[in-house]
Amino acid sequence: MESGDLRIFQAVAREGSITKAAQVLNYVQSNVTNRIQHLETELRVPLFTRSNRGMTLTPAGENLLTYADKVLALMDDAVKSTQFSEHPAGPLRLGSIETAAAVHLTPILTWYHSRYPDVDLSLVTGETHGLLQKVLKHELDGAFVYGPIDDPDLASVTAFEEELVLISASGKSDMHDLLAKPVLLFDVGCSHRAKVEQFLNENGSASSQMMKYGTLEVIINGVAAGLGISLLPKSSVAKAEEAESIASHRLPEGYRELKVCFVYKRVLVRSSALSEFIRAMESSEECSKP
Repeated sequence: MESGDLRIFQAVAREGSITKAAQVLNYVQSNVTNRIQHLETELRVPLFTRSNRGMTLTPAGENLLTYADKVLALMDDAVKSTQFSEHPAGPLRLGSIETAAAVHLTPILTWYHSRYPDVDLSLVTGETHGLLQKVLKHELDGAFVYGPIDDPDLASVTAFEEELVLISASGKSDMHDLLAKPVLLFDVGCSHRAKVEQFLNENGSASSQMMKYGTLEVIINGVAAGLGISLLPKSSVAKAEEAESIASHRLPEGYRELKVCFVYKRVLVRSSALSEFIRAMESSEECSKP
């Protein structure tokens, strides 16, 4: 069994499709098919169940994926150990919740790039749960997410402290009337949701409709148009509030605090690029001790 076969198997398992895995790996589709068939022949057991909807893991495939993730993670760590030097270089794959990316990250990434120009920075946005999974699976080196984070496999430091506010269309409105409107939130994994639901419950508005949206801009535009209300970090709505397209309303003290943490995997070896980035973030108070 070769590491290349395991990487192909891992990609097919994650994508659920030979075609998608080939695109991700930049391989010819027939090559991916042949390598999966070779692996199944070598192990003498089917690893996938094929259907018109795609490919799903068999119990044997699920067992192999657990080991493949561990083996490939160790191999990646071995590569990172060779990248450690006094002059950071190579890839640094970062993720971020959209609100932090829109407001806070440009100055940080600009400073980091000016200091370490040989590091190949990349940034993707998503919701907290999805980003944490990508860090755990070594798909990202680190991510900015809402904290605090309680996971034994992850370490984190506080990056920013925000104030959560309720926003509505501009104009005077009674809080009771506002809480009867639909609530516009990010998609399913939005970490605000539990806090929002608790706030609505305590204010007698538990029946408010939750509407899912994918981007910060769409949520703010929807609120400005009177479609509903939302709860967002104050810094992320400051420009819209200055333009008087929305109004913000302060929440009770127990709901205002919002922490954004930089999280990364607890490993014995980290690349110089990630180590220097963590060192830059550690000037803030830690969310959880590494």
